[in-house]
Amino acid sequence: MPIANRRAFVREMSRMIAYAERYGAQTSVLYFDINGFKEINDTHGHAAGDEALQHVATLLAENIRESDIVGRLGGDEFGVILAQAGSESAHEKASSLSALIENTPFAWEGHSLSLSVSYGAYSFSGSEDAGEALQRADQAMYAQKQGRAAE
Repeated sequence: MPIANRRAFVREMSRMIAYAERYGAQTSVLYFDINGFKEINDTHGHAAGDEALQHVATLLAENIRESDIVGRLGGDEFGVILAQAGSESAHEKASSLSALIENTPFAWEGHSLSLSVSYGAYSFSGSEDAGEALQRADQAMYAQKQGRAAE
């Protein structure tokens, strides 16, 4: 399953928002950020970082419905659009994808490297634009990341 770039992802979000507004369908967006990504690049090199990105993208793409969309938003950030998904199911899906990533290390030059992600979820009804919806999901992710740092 192909991974959308940021532009294609935002375009798909705009379409989903219009659909949500027109038909009253709840749709959600998930925002994922790989924790400690810089450390992977610094410790194991940029090729390992590239492999980490590929690993996360594959796990996300292989564990969503065909109607959902995965995109790389930039750097170490990914988004997932969940069609026909309200807030509760979005949070459940984000949590299960996060656990999957954490429990599925990838092999790099004889090392087994574990990853973790912080995530945010935002459900929209069509009254906002794609930029606002992404920003709200990003803010939710950042709040979760801050909570993890405080633990």
